Amino acid sequence: MVDAGRRSNGAALMVALCVALLGTVCATKPAAKPAAAAAVDVGGPPSVPAGPLDITKLGAKGDGKTDSTQAIMQAWKNACGATGTQKIVIPEGNFLIGALELSGPCTSSIIIRLDGNLLGTGDLNAYKKNWIEFMRVDNFAVNGHGTIDGQGPLVWGKNECNKNYNCKILPNSLVLDYVTNASIRGVTLKNAKFFHLNLFNCKNVLVEKVNITAPGDSPNTDGIHMGDSENVTIKSTNIAVGDDCISIGPGTKHVKIHGSRCGPGHGISVGSLGRYKDEKDVEDIEVTNCTIKGATNGLRIKSYEDSKSQLKATKFVYDQVVMDNVSYPIIIDQKYCPNNICSKTGLSKVTVNDIVFKNIVGTSATPEAVTLNCANNLPCQGVQLVNVNLKYTGTHNKTMAVCHNAVGKSSNVVKELACL
Repeated sequence: MVDAGRRSNGAALMVALCVALLGTVCATKPAAKPAAAAAVDVGGPPSVPAGPLDITKLGAKGDGKTDSTQAIMQAWKNACGATGTQKIVIPEGNFLIGALELSGPCTSSIIIRLDGNLLGTGDLNAYKKNWIEFMRVDNFAVNGHGTIDGQGPLVWGKNECNKNYNCKILPNSLVLDYVTNASIRGVTLKNAKFFHLNLFNCKNVLVEKVNITAPGDSPNTDGIHMGDSENVTIKSTNIAVGDDCISIGPGTKHVKIHGSRCGPGHGISVGSLGRYKDEKDVEDIEVTNCTIKGATNGLRIKSYEDSKSQLKATKFVYDQVVMDNVSYPIIIDQKYCPNNICSKTGLSKVTVNDIVFKNIVGTSATPEAVTLNCANNLPCQGVQLVNVNLKYTGTHNKTMAVCHNAVGKSSNVVKELACL
């Protein structure tokens, strides 16, 4: 053991030598490691923002033929395991992609810059359920001017849902499951095999300046579908598809749709409601300053005639919506029964109340500009038609409203539509 006196003498000698040789005073503690050594990459994910992750530097090829799935998966793994804000770059080019399950939770916020085109393979064996799925991720964004192309024409012929209501569902293009604080801006979604964008159990989602497109006769190509979600905002978005432009399913609340266009398609729909047990209420839906053109429906609420759940559809406001040659501009249907799958008892369990249609103007492609087909046992309550001016464009009949079991009031409505 070295005693205290010897340690003291040794330290004094060290100081003297330093002063003599260097002309400075040096400390007796060991020198710190060089700062650069702390930043050496030892092969793990970055712990701080490390610059954009370009998928072409991870093996992706934008030739439209090479499978680039693994490159995107690797970029996601690196970004998700990092901290701070991470950016994944998909540059210009055509990238063939199989099924992607991009899961969290992540320790970073992630921005995906999409400027290229993602092409969904036509091999249905490559998918479990969906094409691109974000699951249990918070704080991420997708933006750019690129395209998510499901290449639906390759498989639409295999869709049998028009014949069999319990058909096999083809892959949805872009799916957000259990996601909080997300935004999708600027990109195009086209030709989905099934739905283009599907939100389930999401909170605080913004869809802005997005284009969604598929032929008007393409099967089940809903633009945006959401269920069990809240605080969803859709702004300045154009949707032209073969099914609902926007469909709002059970358990959804606090939705704002503003400044958007729909058509062709089946309109902006709430429902179908009541198909399954234990569905939750839909409430606080706001659609403002929108245009619907050439669609089969405009603003629609639909629930099953023999609904399996007891729930409410309440506090909806539709304001400043222009209809351009829409077959059924305003429709509430509590006797919805596709393919005759339900017993036509008329005994609904879905309550529809506090629904306002305000400043709805334009043209109808059929005489029935307003249809309020409510249940015998649960009439629609609190329905308001305010400043509604819709005209049938044909010549073989007059503009009309068809209303059953609807209770409410009309104000400043063309007389043919004042059925409340």
